[in-house]
Amino acid sequence: MNKSISSRYFRTTAFLLVTSITFLGVILMYFCVGYFRAESEKTLLTSVRSLRDNFSTFSVEKLDKLRSEATVSQAVGVVANATGSIFLLTDNYGSVLYTSDTTGVVNDSQTVSTKILNRAFSDGEYAELGELSGIYDHSYYSAGCPLINSNHQVIGYVFASRDAESLTAFLESMFSAFILSAGVMLLLSSIISIVLTGRLANPLRRITAAASAFGDGDVTARAPVGGDDEIAQLAVTFNDMADKLEAVDASRQSFMGNIAHELRTPMTTIKGFVDGMLDGTIPDDRRDHYLQIVSQEVGRLTRLTHSMLDITKLETGEYVVSAVDYDVWETVSTILFSREQQFIEHAIRLTGFNPVKVLVHADPDLVHQVLYNIVDNALKFTPDGGTIDISVTENIKLGFVTVAIRNTGEGIPADTLAYVFDRFYKADKSRGLHAEGSGLGLHICKQLIGRSGGKIWAESTPGQDATFLFTLPCAKPKPPERRTASRGGQGGNK
Repeated sequence: MNKSISSRYFRTTAFLLVTSITFLGVILMYFCVGYFRAESEKTLLTSVRSLRDNFSTFSVEKLDKLRSEATVSQAVGVVANATGSIFLLTDNYGSVLYTSDTTGVVNDSQTVSTKILNRAFSDGEYAELGELSGIYDHSYYSAGCPLINSNHQVIGYVFASRDAESLTAFLESMFSAFILSAGVMLLLSSIISIVLTGRLANPLRRITAAASAFGDGDVTARAPVGGDDEIAQLAVTFNDMADKLEAVDASRQSFMGNIAHELRTPMTTIKGFVDGMLDGTIPDDRRDHYLQIVSQEVGRLTRLTHSMLDITKLETGEYVVSAVDYDVWETVSTILFSREQQFIEHAIRLTGFNPVKVLVHADPDLVHQVLYNIVDNALKFTPDGGTIDISVTENIKLGFVTVAIRNTGEGIPADTLAYVFDRFYKADKSRGLHAEGSGLGLHICKQLIGRSGGKIWAESTPGQDATFLFTLPCAKPKPPERRTASRGGQGGNK
């Protein structure tokens, strides 16, 4: 069974159309029947009222002799022919005295029932759809009224009838016209529905084809976009998703290539030195030296592994930030004091160190890792005798604190400044005297600062210096302490 959108849309449209047309037909037939019946009763009542007025001067005896009154018979016949109706005159007991029928459909041996006569007398008029107490052998529209003379005596009753089969013929004609109109409307609606479903489904088919091609590995597959409706928005959304997935795929491939490269270098070094010691290429008096190099390479592998785990936690949302209010200078001081030996060893001057209490709302461990990575990066790229400057600026109005770390040196080229926070990005090693990192530190800093609600960026003057800056939210202001007023001038806080 075809379950495509086109077939479902067409079936739904066809069902709604057929249901609507059927409902419309029932309503139309109902009102037509009601209208035809009302018009028939109105015409018949008008006719019997006219005859009632003509017989107002008659007496009971004269009415009984109606059969011999040729003028009256002629008058009734004229009205009967003009209206297409059958007229009956009965006495007070319902016996038929006169009928305009010449076809034999009236059974004049039957009498109109007392119930009908009483209704006509009490209401002044009577109308029904039926056989008029068996006078007709099938249903007729009938209307009647009592004949009252000038002395206010009921001298008989007059009835006018019209065959109900005329309604059937009328309904058949109406139904035929309705079916023809409905058929034409269904045909046109089906053609329009097929065209519209095609216009609706074709863009979806193209999006499906693009998604299928993308799923089969063609990351360049895109859906064509036309118009500005919901389907066009779906195509735009799919293309945006495809662009992001293509970027992720490219990043993944780059990531895997960089990892392979970063792991291959130290592992090759370790294997070469170990093999050299095992086969005797490296003399015994040099083993300690090369074992120290192996140890350094193992440490490098360990740091790389930890960095990769940190990135995985950050990108999967496993890293939990526990923000508190604390003095950011405490972290700055701790890191600078821990790297004091490197400052002394390379004769690097430290400026701007002015620990004045500045409160931030952040995770101390997170800020410690960020500052450690940036200071470590600054030490790597600062030449001997260079300068590292630290500054902490609080902007209470804007609600953030800016930490800036500037180091002198070659700086960062303008064409690579936008990539320093990318994974595995490393500037030319010839620019740094001690640069042996994995290229993950600054990327981790960017992720951590983003988790803290701040931002991080780099500025540089090539050939002079490089500055890394990041922001952290200011500490939340504490509500003022509320004191309890003393009573009677005595007492204190309670």
